[in-house]
Amino acid sequence: MRKTRFAVGSLAVAALAFSIIPAQAADSPGLVPKGTWNSGLKEIVIGLEAPMTGVFAVLGVSQKNSMTIVADQINKAGGLGGAQIKIRDLDDGLAPAKAVANAKEFATDDTVKLVVGPSITAYYQAAAPAYEAAKKINCQPAVAAGNFADYKYGFRSQDFYKDDINGMLAVLQDKGVKSFGMIYEAGATGTDFHAYMTTVAQQFGMVYIGWQQITSTATSHNDQVAKFIDADAIWISSNAYGALSAKAAKALNFKGLVVGGSGLQNVAFHDAGGDDFAGTYMAAPNYQWPVRDKSKWMPGYKAHVDAIVAAYGTNTGAIAGATSPKGTALAADCVYAYAVAANKAQSFDPEKVLAAMSTLDIPADQTPSGNRIHPGPEHNFYQADAIHIYKWMKDANGWYTEEQVKDVVQIAKVVAATKAKAKAGDACSKAGATAKSAAGKTLKCTKVKGKLVLK
Repeated sequence: MRKTRFAVGSLAVAALAFSIIPAQAADSPGLVPKGTWNSGLKEIVIGLEAPMTGVFAVLGVSQKNSMTIVADQINKAGGLGGAQIKIRDLDDGLAPAKAVANAKEFATDDTVKLVVGPSITAYYQAAAPAYEAAKKINCQPAVAAGNFADYKYGFRSQDFYKDDINGMLAVLQDKGVKSFGMIYEAGATGTDFHAYMTTVAQQFGMVYIGWQQITSTATSHNDQVAKFIDADAIWISSNAYGALSAKAAKALNFKGLVVGGSGLQNVAFHDAGGDDFAGTYMAAPNYQWPVRDKSKWMPGYKAHVDAIVAAYGTNTGAIAGATSPKGTALAADCVYAYAVAANKAQSFDPEKVLAAMSTLDIPADQTPSGNRIHPGPEHNFYQADAIHIYKWMKDANGWYTEEQVKDVVQIAKVVAATKAKAKAGDACSKAGATAKSAAGKTLKCTKVKGKLVLK
């Protein structure tokens, strides 16, 4: 009898264009950004709007830990423009109204130069107008959907969800997967995943069965998994709710792959799936913690993770024994990239920092996450080259991962075919870029009412 396997793709965001990968990184700030300019300020604040209490507190605490490590390193090196960086957090307890109120508080505080958060796409979409009105630079390591080309001052330090889906489906195609469905909470993220899976599944030789929606109050996902019991794979949520899907797949002895998100780095998923979690395929930006040979770790990533473990320790699953550092390097990248941009601009003026941040190109070996930072016009820090497909494994020494090979030729064909099916009104990421409709008409990426769409 075939045992349950789990495959994971990551939370991320909507945009039309596939990620563009430039040939060579242009910036080289080192592991700790340093600058000789003088801002005349003694202190600046970087705000964190996040759940610091409640079921998602691990996210907010991990973000703050990583941000604090980078801020402390910069402060010890002389600060940013001579100013010391203070990390200030506001807790939303995962309440949407509180998240928006906190974001507005940060947006109107002139001492706050950068805001990280709020997490969750819907929360950010509600908060973003305040950031835009105040010209507040913000960076989002936990916002899955939406098009950041719509936001002048917003950046995403998370992977582009279409890159995740393309990479994962290419690997699953090689594994012989012919059908899959998705179990995900209702909302913008699930909507975007569903729409793109519907578009590309056939091009990867698969049938996409559909979307079973879940709620935050559900205590079991058995009914949803049962709907896909004969499928070759199930794509589950990267949020904590997804652990219930993993648990249900184990309970119902699902024979295929369970497909979800990069949040499966969370040890709760290993606990939910138990030994059956071995065999999982996870699409995510660089995540080398489970790679046992540390000589293979990116230098910046290793330095950051070592500092996190020394200062805060690790998370350990109570059941499966999986571990993770008590930090999230994607949030660290927000502080790091802002510091590099401010040093380049030699200013905290939001327009000058924005211009510098938009054109950053920092090599992967220097960043805290081990991912190349190159925002591009769509304001996504990471491009397609940042997506890795990892297979979770377990032996007598514990959990580890093996990296899988993506079929980049097949992915390129799918991306080209998807662009060919573009239609007027579709979101796009670069003003002036063109795409062909199914009828052969040339559509141009144009800003309409503050948003980039094809016309």
